[in-house]
Amino acid sequence: MGNGGRFLGRPIIVLFQMSRSKQMQKKRPLSVLVFCFLVVLVVIPGCSREHYKADADDEVYTIMDAKWGDGLGSKVNYRISDVSAGPNDLSPVYALDDSGVLSLADAVAVATANNRDYQSRKEQLYLRVLDLTLERHSFARQWFGTIDAGYTRDGDDEQLEIDGQDTKLGFSQLLADGASIGASIAIDWARFLTGDPRTSLGSVLSASITAPLLRGSGRRIAQENLTQAERDALYEIRSFNRFRKTFVVSIVSDYYRVLQQRDTVTNAENDYQRAIESKERLEMEANAGRKKPFEVDQAQQRVLQAGDSLVRAQERYEQSLDEFKLRLVLPAEAEIELDQDELKALADTGVTQPDYTLDDAVETALARRLDLATSRDNVDDAARKVEVAADGLGAELNLSAGMGVGSTPQTDFTRLQFHNGTYTLGLSADLPLDRKSERNAYRRSLITYEQQRRAYENDEDNVKLGVRDAYRELNKAAQTYQIQVNSLELAQKRVESSSLLLEAGRLTTRDLLDSQDDLLRAQNELTAALVGHIIAKLNFFRDIGVLQVRPDGMWEQGT
Repeated sequence: MGNGGRFLGRPIIVLFQMSRSKQMQKKRPLSVLVFCFLVVLVVIPGCSREHYKADADDEVYTIMDAKWGDGLGSKVNYRISDVSAGPNDLSPVYALDDSGVLSLADAVAVATANNRDYQSRKEQLYLRVLDLTLERHSFARQWFGTIDAGYTRDGDDEQLEIDGQDTKLGFSQLLADGASIGASIAIDWARFLTGDPRTSLGSVLSASITAPLLRGSGRRIAQENLTQAERDALYEIRSFNRFRKTFVVSIVSDYYRVLQQRDTVTNAENDYQRAIESKERLEMEANAGRKKPFEVDQAQQRVLQAGDSLVRAQERYEQSLDEFKLRLVLPAEAEIELDQDELKALADTGVTQPDYTLDDAVETALARRLDLATSRDNVDDAARKVEVAADGLGAELNLSAGMGVGSTPQTDFTRLQFHNGTYTLGLSADLPLDRKSERNAYRRSLITYEQQRRAYENDEDNVKLGVRDAYRELNKAAQTYQIQVNSLELAQKRVESSSLLLEAGRLTTRDLLDSQDDLLRAQNELTAALVGHIIAKLNFFRDIGVLQVRPDGMWEQGT
């Protein structure tokens, strides 16, 4: 076995030195047949399933590594699960520490190593490159060896039959310009093995070549399927890396959304505690005659509503956490918490805007988006197929040559008689009198080209539109965050002043309760605005093509 999964075997010739003794002549045909196949099993080497798998893996990842350019991202975490991991690949085994807290970086790493959609995309990439290995193999030298033998018994008559014409060793190969060559040697050794002294061991060497001169000739036409397979493999690498960017953005977004739900629970707990404190204070004032009983009822109603909101918030948080564990392929019963310090760090950093104008962002996206590059290349593919289809409209003219050379009558089968061989040379032509199918294929290729060209223009417009939307969303998120910061400050002041005014009798209980509702809403909306901004920033970096995935699965802004 050799590199690239190709069998580079050599013809194996076994010489049997057998005496023409009476004992040999009496050997039974069935035992000779069994002996023949035992020789085949012993002489012809076989490969285990594990070897074939390893050979396929080696060829696939050798091709993949060669095609994975610098502009496609880090070459890690792309090997499928039943292949040995690379030196920088993430391990699928993850153990929580005693605290049970899962950081953002750890969550992304776990998702990258275990997520089922991610595994499927790695397998899709592998299978695409595996298809390429077969296309490459079609232009490689392909060896073959055949033995045709049978045993017949009719009453007392036994007969062993080995067809010398079908007992061959040889190869065939398709050349880059469309020509095909082949050579084989047929060895007639049936009677030699049976011990018949009247028959010697003989062989026939044959070779042939067929070359197209018109239709189907030339590298561009003959290698079209290989060319497309090569490009499809590159497209799949691009698609996989585009998927990785989208994937890390989705995991980070989900992580912050769960933290947002957890913050909602914290706010609801604080609001519930404020409602209880307000009710208790009003009860004391009502007992002292300074407040009316209905105001205590209003406060009690506020406590019930705050308690219900807390229960609902807790339920939403637990549900979102379970769904996030499912994306990470962690057990639903796993006791984990997300690191709330991640949200605090985000709040401490505040809102920072990328240093891009709208025109800069659009120009960057048109130059760096991997999916747009593939759409642009698809136009070239369609144009190439127009030329291939046009080639099929012409006349077909093939040149063929062959030879057949037998060995000498003696038992030395290696002595070939080239001077007595059979040699052939010929031409075959197919005039373009009926090309209806080819005409339709050519016309279809022209339409496909126009469709692909429009598809690229549409993809380009959609990229521009998506970047403009992402840019506007990012600016809106920044403005929304600043508005919510001011709103929270105002809500906090209202609650403080309402408490003082209520004690002074200058404000109703309803006004205090309304201010508390507004404070809870402002707290939740500020967290939502903060999370919304980081998600909008990630989407913006992804959509203009500068977001890069690190080996640990996390993201960084590329240059």
